[in-house]
Amino acid sequence: MTAPALVTLAHGSRDPRSAETIKALTEVVACMRPDLRVETAFLELCGPSLDEVVANLVRDGHEEIVVVPLLLVEAYHAKIDVPQVVEAVSLRHNVRIQVTKVLGIEGEFFKVLDRRLRAALSENRVREVDALVLAGAGSSDPLANAVIAKAARIWGAHHKLPTIPAFAAAAPPAASEAVRAHRADGRRHIAVGMLFVAPGVLPDRVRELALEAGAIAVAEPMGAAPEVAETILARYAVGAVDLVPIESLFADI
Repeated sequence: MTAPALVTLAHGSRDPRSAETIKALTEVVACMRPDLRVETAFLELCGPSLDEVVANLVRDGHEEIVVVPLLLVEAYHAKIDVPQVVEAVSLRHNVRIQVTKVLGIEGEFFKVLDRRLRAALSENRVREVDALVLAGAGSSDPLANAVIAKAARIWGAHHKLPTIPAFAAAAPPAASEAVRAHRADGRRHIAVGMLFVAPGVLPDRVRELALEAGAIAVAEPMGAAPEVAETILARYAVGAVDLVPIESLFADI
């Protein structure tokens, strides 16, 4: 029996760097599991769409698909956009599609944040950091923002540095406000980490505001890190099991 196909579903961006990064991440996943059919789709702003990807998979004989949303929090896109799009595509193509949990913020992601930050510090020849900012996309959903705030507390505690969460849109504080808050407390060597999967308009906004406010270094988004790819495969594994009929799980008992 053919294993379900895996589709990584990203929001999408008009910035070509975003799609390039998502496709590179999906390629890492495909290299880790060469036995799987792995594809990339986007909700909007660039292609291919989920409808186009599923149409190709069905044409090639795939009857089951696991969709992994490349989102870090359970906000509007995860709760509304993704289920609506998946349901419409599933009905249109008469195919079984299982949507997994979002990526979330796994403990392994902090290793990626650290690598990206070390690279930024090295590039800017910075040897001292006395405060951190951890920036995420931001949402009108306070619970989603609380997830970013919790990640900032964990990251800051690990480095024993005061850390303020910041948001690129929809919620305060902006990266500039977070940097200025540290400076008001006497901190002068403030570095910024990025809780984004890929580059684009929002990470660029964070970078610009943080540097204008006096940050000494701003890290790149997580990108095609193996830890992110491994999380995608972990979500896929659960989704693939969820596609198996319950009676099949107990067939040999």
